[in-house]
Amino acid sequence: MNFISRWGVAVLSLSLLAVPRAGAATHDPAASRGSAYWVCVTNERSGDLTIVDGKSHRPIATIALGKRPRGILASPDGRFVYVALSGAPIAGPPGERNATTVAGFPDGRAVDRFADGIGVVDLARRQVVRVIPAGADPEEFALDHDGTHLYVSNEGAGTVTVVRVADGRVEHTVRVDNEPQGITVSPDGRSAYVACEAGGSVFVIDGKTGERVGRISTGGRPRSVAFSPDGSCAFVPSETDGKLNVIDAASLRVKSSFSLPADARPVKAVMSPDGKTLYVTTGSGGTVCLIDPLADRVRRTIRVGERPGGAALSPDGRMLYVANGPSDDVSVVDTKMGREIARVAAGGGPWGVAVVAEPKVKRVAAR
Repeated sequence: MNFISRWGVAVLSLSLLAVPRAGAATHDPAASRGSAYWVCVTNERSGDLTIVDGKSHRPIATIALGKRPRGILASPDGRFVYVALSGAPIAGPPGERNATTVAGFPDGRAVDRFADGIGVVDLARRQVVRVIPAGADPEEFALDHDGTHLYVSNEGAGTVTVVRVADGRVEHTVRVDNEPQGITVSPDGRSAYVACEAGGSVFVIDGKTGERVGRISTGGRPRSVAFSPDGSCAFVPSETDGKLNVIDAASLRVKSSFSLPADARPVKAVMSPDGKTLYVTTGSGGTVCLIDPLADRVRRTIRVGERPGGAALSPDGRMLYVANGPSDDVSVVDTKMGREIARVAAGGGPWGVAVVAEPKVKRVAAR
């Protein structure tokens, strides 16, 4: 069976049209001046990628990916996006899970391990060009700063695999706590921090050797990791506790922790380019919290869509794009205005978001 038939990869579908949602404000053209970029959104239920134009905020393409795409990152040169694919069934949010749906899925639902891997999407060609084996049930991953290695959280296996991008070779497999999810490389590139949901912990892994450097207890199902620009602090949301933990990178200890609004179930933390604002999506809280990372306080909250999870900033930090899973759309938040200005239709179950410069495609003149 060839690669294309195995993974069910289809070529580009350009059938999507912009679908404004009721009550959504129109986009301010002045807010999107500058370099052209695309917003790439993985859709966990429909198994595809929605590409949204960063200027018009209109969906312009859909690319078939494979089973259950979740985590997504762009390559340093912007030519590719990498997507975590998984053959494990969707378990649902923590409040809806039980022991049988988390540990190995022994309740009879099929697990397709042949579907697991990191899909490589060529943005100019708009198709999956290869899949890198990376371990069982990959959910999220990080890239080192030069784009040569992937650090992959394998949720179903309780491991992190360090994979060479060029040939897919697994150089290290690191045992961590159960259900590793969000993983981020430190600004200096020396370490990778991985949040382990079931263990209530964050593991720190040496970026070169793959050895475990430390384990930090946070409690409350930590979901993601974001760093201050100087790398001195890591910020880790704890979903079930409704808190944000601040980790001192030098001592590898939680130096402070504070509560978010009462209904918040924090998921994704994203730091602004200037380090002055930390954006945290709140899951079932239906909002994004704008946090002062120096004062450990919530400045304000912004209402977005249903159960916001993945998020990413535009290159200039002016726009925040938020994936709303149950409502099948993406919120566009103007960070200066401090409000949602648009909703963009996506596929089934938007999960992850990555922003990348619009690829320049060479065109051959007709003879």
